[in-house]
Amino acid sequence: MSISRRKFLGWMGAASLTSAVGTSARAASNHEFKGYEDSMAVLHDITRCIGCRKCEGACNTVNDLPKPEKPFDDLTVLEEKRRTTAKAYTVVNQFGGQAPTFVKKQCNHCQEPACASACFVKAFTKTPEGAVVYNEKVCVGCRYCMIACPFEIPAYEYDEPFTPRIMKCTMCYPRITKGLLPGCVEACPTEALVFGKRQALLKVARQRIADYPDRYVDHIYGEKEMGGTNWLYLTSKPYGEVGMREDLGNTPAPKLTKGALGAVPMVVGLWPVLLTGIYAINKRKEKIAAEEQHAAVDEAVAQTNAEAEAKLAAAMEKAAQNQEAAVAREVKKALEEAAKAAAEAEAAKDEKGSDAPDGTSEDA
Repeated sequence: MSISRRKFLGWMGAASLTSAVGTSARAASNHEFKGYEDSMAVLHDITRCIGCRKCEGACNTVNDLPKPEKPFDDLTVLEEKRRTTAKAYTVVNQFGGQAPTFVKKQCNHCQEPACASACFVKAFTKTPEGAVVYNEKVCVGCRYCMIACPFEIPAYEYDEPFTPRIMKCTMCYPRITKGLLPGCVEACPTEALVFGKRQALLKVARQRIADYPDRYVDHIYGEKEMGGTNWLYLTSKPYGEVGMREDLGNTPAPKLTKGALGAVPMVVGLWPVLLTGIYAINKRKEKIAAEEQHAAVDEAVAQTNAEAEAKLAAAMEKAAQNQEAAVAREVKKALEEAAKAAAEAEAAKDEKGSDAPDGTSEDA
């Protein structure tokens, strides 16, 4: 596959950047990041979700994603467990039988994202607003983020062979930076989704638990899991029964990946050399291919010219032969006609002489 200059320079920039920040990546695992104090978040009160899928439809519209095979008002899709994909940043799943519980699933926007700690080119960034955003321009497609994410969120565009990206919920980052609500929050008819500052939402959640202890499990999911997330949950059932992992603990992802990240600077230092080699090999292959193509074209042109000259010579020779044959035929014809005319004249003369009386000739 050919590598464009733009792609190569992008890779080189990413590799150089990674080499430069390698020590900071290692240092990030040596302290606990407390998050941005005024970051925004979403509180998902599972007890209020009715499984209408309006959040899915709004997410699809806001992010200009392809329409699904089944419309968003078709609730039969809730009968099977689904996960987010490159074309669906959020999905609603149903748990339980006669009195089902509905849970919205999307990127949880971790305080210390596992995807960011695993990405050696820094394609993921935790923003002060609370969202974890992705930069496709520096991504090299290693997909370590997909392996690292404990919530199985990042999805890869396998159907885009030339420009695949990692796709996930952005917390509608372009909207919230303009003071707008995330699309899903705006569309929710039951206020199962509430958007606001994370610290304020934690207070709201604690107050609901205090006011209705029989309704809620006494735990805010996302307050401390994996160092905390910017998507918070309240539920009336054990979190394990509604598809939430309860084995994650409170340790942030960078601490869990400390050993791996310590080796990253040493490994990525080889990337500029590796990428330069790949680029040189590809350019050499392109040059050889071009030379071979030009040689093939020249050979084809020479062969065509030779064949044309041979055909022209054969045609001219045949034309000359045909001309000689035509001349010969005309000469033969003329000689035959002249001989015939002479014979006829001689015969006429003889006949005239035989017509004289007493056998004498007319001249006598």
